[in-house]
Amino acid sequence: MPMKLLILAIIAVGICVLLLGVRVFFVKGGRFPSSHVHDIAALREKNITCEHHSQK
Repeated sequence: MPMKLLILAIIAVGICVLLLGVRVFFVKGGRFPSSHVHDIAALREKNITCEHHSQK
């Protein structure tokens, strides 16, 4: 029983990774979208900046 559950969990995680990475795996030059603060327009409009950059 535990071995069957482990196999199902590995398959589920593999499917999730594949679905999350469709753009990365199947689009030429594809990559994951940036999650950095300076790359998000809504945060820039609110003048929210990265704490790391404001300490310099």
